[in-house]
Amino acid sequence: MRIQKTEARERRWKHLRKATDRGHTSTALDEAANYYLRMRGNTGAYPAGLLSELITRAEDEGSLTAAEIVEILDCDELPLSYESKWSVG
Repeated sequence: MRIQKTEARERRWKHLRKATDRGHTSTALDEAANYYLRMRGNTGAYPAGLLSELITRAEDEGSLTAAEIVEILDCDELPLSYESKWSVG
């Protein structure tokens, strides 16, 4: 398969390689595709999407904390973490 290169695509691929920390466009595209499929769901690869899980849980519980959102959306393609700091005075 060949994808026609355009200036816009080359710029987007460059940003994607940097964002995914992948040296090759093909691996960056694979990572982005996996992330999309995992978030969306309703596919053979990922029947239940993480965004659907997030919305369902928010509806069921009324609201979610940042830590709970991170817990749901954390995945291999885009690891998330949450840290909270408090200080008084």
